[in-house]
Formats: sequence, structure tokens, C-alpha cells
Amino acid sequence: MKPTRFTYNHTIVASYFGYITQSIINNLAPLLFLIFQDTFAISVTQITMLITINFGVQIAVDYFSARFVDKIGYRISIVSAHIFAAAGLVGLAVLPTLLPHPYVGLLIAVVLYAIGGGIIETLISPIVEACPTDNKASVMSLLHSFYCWGTVAVIVLSTLFLFAFGKGSWPILPCLWAILPLCNAFVFSRVPIATLTEGDEGMTLRELCGKKMFWLFILLMIASGASEQAMSQWASAFAEKGLNVSKTVGDLTGPCMFSILMGCSRVFYAKYSEKVNLVSFIIGSGILCVGSYLLAAFAPTPILSLAGCALCGLSVGILWPGVFSIASAYFPKGGTAMFAILALAGDLGCGGGPTVVGTVADAFGEDLKPGLVAALIFPIVLIICSLIYKKARKAK
Repeated sequence: MKPTRFTYNHTIVASYFGYITQSIINNLAPLLFLIFQDTFAISVTQITMLITINFGVQIAVDYFSARFVDKIGYRISIVSAHIFAAAGLVGLAVLPTLLPHPYVGLLIAVVLYAIGGGIIETLISPIVEACPTDNKASVMSLLHSFYCWGTVAVIVLSTLFLFAFGKGSWPILPCLWAILPLCNAFVFSRVPIATLTEGDEGMTLRELCGKKMFWLFILLMIASGASEQAMSQWASAFAEKGLNVSKTVGDLTGPCMFSILMGCSRVFYAKYSEKVNLVSFIIGSGILCVGSYLLAAFAPTPILSLAGCALCGLSVGILWPGVFSIASAYFPKGGTAMFAILALAGDLGCGGGPTVVGTVADAFGEDLKPGLVAALIFPIVLIICSLIYKKARKAK
């Protein structure tokens, strides 16, 4: 059925909610990690595996999306993604109690919503990029800010819900959040959706992989995803367990402030993009990211450590959408394949960053501070790659 009454403005709004769905997928479970540990008697290593599986499945979906999304079609793919997301969220609440081993139920739920998350991550950016808008970099940055606002909503509303109704009410939360992707699936079935390239104009995966600069963008995406999620995924547990503050205080002052400042960074660039050098902004953000990790790990007081967690959000805000924008400008015919592989690389970082933190923390008696120190490698790689790109761009 051809969409009627809807315009590309509705498509962009639906895309905003698509990123809010992505924020639910990536940030709801970390708020429940300690509850999972207490309720189902699972270890930090098993919790780490939930993060790894989430982003691992998203990576696999990103890879296959690069090959098949153009053939399947944007509309069918994005609607299916939201249905998978909703199914996984409901499964998070239901499957652990239905299966003999609760942890298996958690894993199945994570796989389901990760499939949806992978498709959303692959398609939302090219869907918006294909909309008839001006100043693509600004629009892209604003789009990605909704991931942050979604994260804030997930943290604040979920924290208030658990505070009001008790930790034992946690299974209701995923079911409530599943309503949003279900509604957005319907909207995406109606709005107009344009394709990024026409016919055979888009570069093939083989052509992209033959370009040295494309591999630099892949490294930048890996470093961006890892720098962001290494802090984001562990901020709640770090605040509650490592800094000995209450869950409510820890979630609101740690991961919540992380997401608010991350969103502010993206809105700032969306507003002032024409006056800001994007690559220099990325390099400065990488330097700030190094400082924020050091502050979180070594600050003498919990307040300063939480400030480090929050400041990290400001530092990583521009990284993901910024790399998308410079890659899109460098390869204007990159098409869906380029966005899919860059999303794959980003998700590889999103899974690898928290895994490094959790693995190192486990080796140090579940102390997250050494894990955060180990994660410094990611913003350092980001800075180096950005400097290489800047130099190559000048020489071009």
C-alpha cells in the first residue's frame, strides 16, 4: 500500500523514534544488571556476555544488511526491525521465568532485540540521509541526538519506576518500553521512504573495501563505539558498586548525565555545524574523552568520578554521527553498503569496549576502575586516526 497523508517530515520523526528504540535496546538491560545478578545468581562474566552478544548480533546483522537490505527493501526491513525489538524486550521479562535456565532466557531475548537493533542502526541513517533536506551533517547530528534523549528517558523513567514500585517489579519495564517500537513499526509502514542511491549508482562492498580511506573510517567507527559504550554500559554498575552510591543516585548522576551531555554535544553541532570544523571537533572530543576516563577511574571522591562519567558523554557525542558525516562526504556514492559496514564497525566497538572493561575488571576482582583504564586505548586510537585523516585530507 502506498503511503498517503504522510510527508518526509514524518519519516524523519519516525527515524528519531527509531533511535529512541535503539537507546532502549542498548541501555535498559544495563540498568538491570545488578538485579539480574541478585535474582538469577549470574556472574559479572555472564553479564559481560549479555553485552557482547547484544553487539555481536548487531554486528552480524550489519554485515548481512550490507548485502541484502537493498534487495529486501527499506520499508520491510525497518518495520521488521521494530517488531524484533519489541519481541526481544517482552522476552526479557517473560523468557527467564519460562525456561529452566533463566540466563538462557535472557540470552534469547537479547538476540531478538539485537536483530532489531542491528537493522535499525544500519537503516535509520541512510533513510534520513536520503530525505530531501539541506545541511546533511547537521541533520545527521540532530538525528543521533535522539539516541541520547531516548537514553535519558530510559534511565529516568525506569529509575523512577523501580524506585516507586520496587526492584521486584522490573519485568513490567521491558513490556512497557516495547510499546514504542510496536507503534513506530506501524508509522514506518506508512511514511514515504526514499533510497540513498538510484539503480547501480552506489559503490559496491568490494569497491569500498578497496579504498584505504574507507578502512580508516572503519577504525574510527570502532574507536567511536568503544569509547562511548565502554563507559555507558558500565556507568550504572560502576556508580552503584564501585562508588558505593545508591542505584537511584548513581543512575541519575552517572549514565543519565552522560546521555544528557552527549545529546547536548550533538545538538550543539547540529546548530553550529557551518561554523565548526568537524574533524578538529572530533580530535578535541577524543582528548576530552581521555581526560574523562582518567577522572572517572582516579578521582579521589565519588562526586568527581561521577563527573568523569558525565563528562565522557560530552566527549563522545559527536564521534559516531561525525564519522558518518565525513565518510558520507568523502564517499558520496557509498550507499547503503557504506552505512551498513560503518555501523558494523561501530557495533564492533560497542561490543568490544564494554567487553574489555568487564574482562579486565573480572581479572581484578570485579573492580571496574582498572577496566576503565584499559579502555583508554579506544579514544587514543580515535585521536591518531583523526589526525591521519586530517593530514590526508589536506594532501588531497
